[in-house]
Amino acid sequence: MTGTQKWTAAAIVVAALALAGIGLYLSFEHVADFAYQQLRFGSLGKGQLFAVGVDVGIMVMIAVDLLMAWLKRPISWIRYPVWLLTAATVVLNAASGAPAGAWKLLDYVAAGAHGVVPVLFITVVELGRTAIDRVVRPDREERDSIPWLRWVLAPVATARIFRRMRLWGVTSYPEMIRRDQQLIAYEQWLKRKHRGDISQASEDELLPMKMAPYGYTVDQALAMPEEQEQAAQERAEEAERRRLDAETRSEIAKAASEAERLRAKGKVEAVRAEVDGQTGQARAHARAQVSAAERAAALEEAALETAVIAEARAREAEAQRKTAQEREAQAAAEARAAELEHLAAQKRKEAAEADQAAAAEARAIETATVAEARRRAAEADRAAAEMEQAAAETRRRAAEADRLATQEAERQALAAARIQDARKHEADTELAAAETRLAAAEAERRAVEAEDHARLSPRERAVRKVARLALANHVVPVGEPDAVQREVARCVPLAAIQDALQVSPATASEYRQEAAALLTGGYRP
Repeated sequence: MTGTQKWTAAAIVVAALALAGIGLYLSFEHVADFAYQQLRFGSLGKGQLFAVGVDVGIMVMIAVDLLMAWLKRPISWIRYPVWLLTAATVVLNAASGAPAGAWKLLDYVAAGAHGVVPVLFITVVELGRTAIDRVVRPDREERDSIPWLRWVLAPVATARIFRRMRLWGVTSYPEMIRRDQQLIAYEQWLKRKHRGDISQASEDELLPMKMAPYGYTVDQALAMPEEQEQAAQERAEEAERRRLDAETRSEIAKAASEAERLRAKGKVEAVRAEVDGQTGQARAHARAQVSAAERAAALEEAALETAVIAEARAREAEAQRKTAQEREAQAAAEARAAELEHLAAQKRKEAAEADQAAAAEARAIETATVAEARRRAAEADRAAAEMEQAAAETRRRAAEADRLATQEAERQALAAARIQDARKHEADTELAAAETRLAAAEAERRAVEAEDHARLSPRERAVRKVARLALANHVVPVGEPDAVQREVARCVPLAAIQDALQVSPATASEYRQEAAALLTGGYRP
């Protein structure tokens, strides 16, 4: 806006304000007197307040209307209360100057003169509002006005045109005239086609007349059946397409669900088979360990029986040893007796020799045969004593051999008992290891079921399996993450992860690092 334009706008605003002041001044006294005298407000002051309230209300609503139009947020209905209050002011001004008797022409002119300034002010306000609307919204399409001459010459037809323009947003008056002319021409063509009887026309042919009050042109009305059929066909095609898409999505969803269910079932079956295999292996180990324990118990019982038998044999050997000792003592006593007997025999021999010599001398009648018999008897006694001594030595050697055999049997029984103890300890150790493996298999099964319930990905399952493998290898995840990482790397080699998960060394290393981080974060199956 140029400077001249700004000064012109300012002058217009000042003139409008002056006009408003003049209108307020002229209507104030008349409205206040009329309110006091005719409307019975009680006092002149109250009548004046009424006049001021009406005028101020008009000015406030006009100011709000202009402000909202300037802010591009016009309030269209606010103009109608302004018009109504202005009309009320005009009526009150006219009534205040009405004569008491019959009205003359000059009285009507005077009453009309009271409304000139308010109507002029409202006209200026509407002009300013329209100017503001055009300035702030230059792209707004303006509605053409119908020439007043047409209103005079064809009021009914013009009213119909005005109604259709207002109802259906037709802003161009020439466009509305063209539509009306097309409708009249089409109606005439239809009458000519049916020889003046338009009632013989079909429903489709009568559409332009029926749809004209709703803002349709002749071409739009005639194209409606085809457009509706095309729209119906498009809707049917769209519905069919949506149905096919829905069926396709349903089939895809079903296939995906079935595939997911089969994958989940396969995973569950694989895990179940793995767990069943581990459980069966653990149970087989347990049964083998139980069988080994039973065999060990049987061997222990046999060893106990052997020990009892060995103890009985040892006792028997001890008894035999004591018997041998007694026999040896008896043999020694007998040998001593034999020796004494031998000495006695020698003494007797010497005595016999002495007797022989004496007999030779004293008994002359004793013959040589008797002496020989005595000698032979002495030799027989001596031979018997030697044989008894040899028998005693033999019994002593037999007792010593029995004692050595008893000691050997005792050593064998002790060795067998030690072997039985070692086997029993080994069976207990194997049974404890089997129970540990069974508990580990059960923990693995529960962990797999929890992972299935949590719907973990295969990588998360693999990482958790490596974490459980680390815990099974006695990894204590306590301390800094680097320390836990080194402990897991020390206790869980990559080869074990590759054998357990069938992955590459790089993937096994990644799984081991993620498992260490998982253990550091507090994971416990």
